[in-house]
Amino acid sequence: MTAPERPATLCEAFQRSAAVAPDAVALRTPGDTQTLTWRELAERVRQAAAGLAGLGVGRGDTVSLMMANRIEFYPVEIGAQHLGATSFSVYNTLPAEQLTYLFDNAGTKVAICEEQYVDRIRASGAPVEHIVCIDGSPPGTISLDDLYAAARQDFDFESTWRAVQPDDIVTLIYTSGTTGNPKGVEMTHANLLFEGLALDAVLPMKFGDRVTSFLPTAHIADRVMGLYGLEVFGSQVTVVSDARAIAAALPDVRPTVWGAVPRVWEKLKAGIEFAVGHEADETKRQALQWAMSVAARRAATLVAGEPMPEQLAAEWAQADELVLSKLREGLGFGELRWAVSGAAPIPKETLAFFLGIGIPIAEVWGMSELSCVASVSHPREARLGTVGKLLPGLEGRIAEDGEFLVRGPLVMKGYRREPAKTAEAIDAEGWLHTGDILEVDDEGYLKVVDRKKELIINAAGKNMSPANIENTILAACPMVGVMMTIGDGRPYNAALMVFDAESVGPYAAQHGVADASPAALAAHPEVIARIAAGVAQGNTKLSRVEQIKRFRILPTVWEPGGDEITLTMKLKRKPIMTKYASEIEELYAADRHPEVHEPAEAATVQPA
Repeated sequence: MTAPERPATLCEAFQRSAAVAPDAVALRTPGDTQTLTWRELAERVRQAAAGLAGLGVGRGDTVSLMMANRIEFYPVEIGAQHLGATSFSVYNTLPAEQLTYLFDNAGTKVAICEEQYVDRIRASGAPVEHIVCIDGSPPGTISLDDLYAAARQDFDFESTWRAVQPDDIVTLIYTSGTTGNPKGVEMTHANLLFEGLALDAVLPMKFGDRVTSFLPTAHIADRVMGLYGLEVFGSQVTVVSDARAIAAALPDVRPTVWGAVPRVWEKLKAGIEFAVGHEADETKRQALQWAMSVAARRAATLVAGEPMPEQLAAEWAQADELVLSKLREGLGFGELRWAVSGAAPIPKETLAFFLGIGIPIAEVWGMSELSCVASVSHPREARLGTVGKLLPGLEGRIAEDGEFLVRGPLVMKGYRREPAKTAEAIDAEGWLHTGDILEVDDEGYLKVVDRKKELIINAAGKNMSPANIENTILAACPMVGVMMTIGDGRPYNAALMVFDAESVGPYAAQHGVADASPAALAAHPEVIARIAAGVAQGNTKLSRVEQIKRFRILPTVWEPGGDEITLTMKLKRKPIMTKYASEIEELYAADRHPEVHEPAEAATVQPA
């Protein structure tokens, strides 16, 4: 898209996309149980904008959305944009007390939600003028039909959306802080258009590209991949209401471009490996195992950074033609042009596994304060272990303490009603202080070391990245959902581990363990042995000083938004240190506690 062709706002972008092929499907659910064409979507956007205007919503006002991933989200969200309003989503798991803060900080005028959240919004006590219920009409709320009926006859839709300015705040993304109240990142039309077009320069998009929306819409990743991709490029969005059903939905969607967080990629990997190992047809199983062994050798070569031997390349081409291409087709990735992983670090072994079977993934780096993605390379130019290069139009530099600073059109407008915190984050020269320690090579490829505040300095003064250690160990321990490395000021590194909530049941069933509770599995000798073997395997890829010497499996799971991890799955390291202080001390006791384990215990056991 050349400069004169570029839309000035998301509203203009949407209107252009809607005119390309009005009868094409813009939004759908798996199996086409619900669909909206561009013509239908554009009409509903017009109705929603008129209705919201009738309720008194205008430029600069705030509309809050609280619902699962569903088609009804799009017309009301885009309709609010066309008024110059700020429309944002809140996480559905938030309790009433947190909604009180968010709605107050945002200045919410209208809340649009599912019926199941009406009482919680009311309990927040926030002075919301109207609650629009999209799937019912409890007393004191208005329905979608009521919303549409609130439109005034003299409402001028065309002039209203054309009056929206590039610097108007289009959305808020509340960063799920590891301490204190979340901060509301203000993003403008200009921010998000620059994001879309800069990404397009590296990872090209086209009208009709098939994508999914399955992450929460309060997460900027889902908005950029789904909502804003639909508006700017005319991608077709399949809305998957339950994130746990994404793997089953992919063969229906057949995405052409796709993005997911590391945990989703890791679950897909585990599912592929399980399916290969449990293929009932002997001939098919042998073919799959042969192809996967070739893919594994290709992956190992990529991880080592070595050139691909001709013989291996030829064998892989044969495996691809006979088996792997059909495997990708079965997964729903037969027409995939590119895919990305972001929001958290991903083990390079996981990326290499997918590259090995012919699925091109690139790792991205960014943050809400940078409108989502700030660095990536096309999968054909990606380098394992890096997050690509800064998007065109951005500047980056490394401060004296190693912190990475970024300047350019992706930098947020500021934190909502937090001028002091905004000034802390963005200096007088416009540099955003990201809080991340990054390294950059001679060709501009970036490598994330860790969060500046989270580096471990052990008793001997050695600096280490806990995220790197955790990623390496987790790659070898698929049963473990979350782990936290301890080691600051300590003589050696230890770890707290909790199970992946979705893996414990299937694991227990496969291994004949009657009690699938986290407490029972944490004490089960075979489970301990398998995890210990995984830790031992992961340790072989770490320097001696980084290795985990002791670990403990907590008899629980950590839920997103709870005491231990944020809604975006980031560790709340300080609260964990406080909550589990006694368990941590036992990791370093001279007489080893019965629930504290060492990797060497499982030298003869294969990792889970």
